[in-house]
Amino acid sequence: MDAEIITIGDELLIGQVINTNAAWMAERLNEAGIAVKQISVVSDTEAEISRILADAFGRSGLILMTGGLGPTRDDVTKLALCHYFQTGMVLNEEVLEDVRALFSRRNYPLTHLNQQQAMVPANATVIRNPNGTAPGLWFEQDGHICIAMPGVPFEMKAMVDDQIIPELKRRRKDQYILHRTVLTQGLGESFLSEIISGWEDRLPPFISLAYLPSPGVVRLRMSAKGPDEAALKEALEEEEQKLRSLIPQYIWGYDRDTLEEVVGRLLTDKGLSLSTAESCTGGFLAHKITSVPGSSAYFKGSIIAYANELKRRFLWVDEKILEKHGTVSREVVEIMALHGCQVMSSDFCIATSGIAGPSGGSPEKPVGTVWIAVAFREQVTSKLLHLGDQRDRNITRATLAALALLRELITQL
Repeated sequence: MDAEIITIGDELLIGQVINTNAAWMAERLNEAGIAVKQISVVSDTEAEISRILADAFGRSGLILMTGGLGPTRDDVTKLALCHYFQTGMVLNEEVLEDVRALFSRRNYPLTHLNQQQAMVPANATVIRNPNGTAPGLWFEQDGHICIAMPGVPFEMKAMVDDQIIPELKRRRKDQYILHRTVLTQGLGESFLSEIISGWEDRLPPFISLAYLPSPGVVRLRMSAKGPDEAALKEALEEEEQKLRSLIPQYIWGYDRDTLEEVVGRLLTDKGLSLSTAESCTGGFLAHKITSVPGSSAYFKGSIIAYANELKRRFLWVDEKILEKHGTVSREVVEIMALHGCQVMSSDFCIATSGIAGPSGGSPEKPVGTVWIAVAFREQVTSKLLHLGDQRDRNITRATLAALALLRELITQL
């Protein structure tokens, strides 16, 4: 039962709305042991919807569609489905009652246009929608399944989780797809590939490996597919242990972990506090740390000393040090971190100073030169980074590198 996802809407094609529905559905289908072979986006026209349906039925046994089930003139998915499945519309009393109940709860008048939502293709099985007016529609033909759902995310997600996935699992109990993602920081994917190539070559045939790089992080995702869930879990755990023995210094988390969450857990477990003294990251480091619920238990605060004047005033960086070594230097960033601990009364302080770009570099210190430092009370560790020339990526990579250095130091305590 290979699957295909079709999302419908001009707003997706012009970039006005990000297609989050497709990514979410693909993840849920994989968790149910159903591989997604293709994702398509088409415009709000009967012709395009009919065309993609015909193509999809030639490729996949399961098709999930979202969008175009509303009551307005630009919602033409039901008409296209009627045309494709050679049927007409009928009034569904259960859907009509659902629509009436929804409008009654919200104290809205029920219009004729909204009542038309109860008109559904005659040969479809209705998936009731307690969160909106558009029901889902389940078609079966020649061993294929086509399921159409509204494009409103919270309505679609409830249908998938509560009704569609349970039914698909009931029909398909002989296939599992399990994933284990190992999160690394500190090496690019090509360097990682060289180190782990021997291990990768010896992976069992039912386990595949994907490299998923992003600024500052490379995710290594193992995917196992087969009929025995317990055996797949055991195989993934065994391969993960082998991988961990090869690159222990680069692994910082698994699956949905984030560095800021991992660091937060470590600080909490050890009863330690943290602050930041930021220049080139401009508060992004503090933002990542405080994005974690409960971070107030360990995070004291931040000084964003972008200008040298503020480095002198709030972090006690001596003017002579700035003149001799420059703002972007080991000496300055270490003083920022050490004095940050004192000023903000924290056990740890992370400091950053660099040239994020796209301008401001020199032959000695080109764009992408960044110093990071982590102070632990009266001790300090610093690191020089040579990043690229893209400002946003440099800020992100510097932030993740700083968090990774902090994690490494905490684990050594």
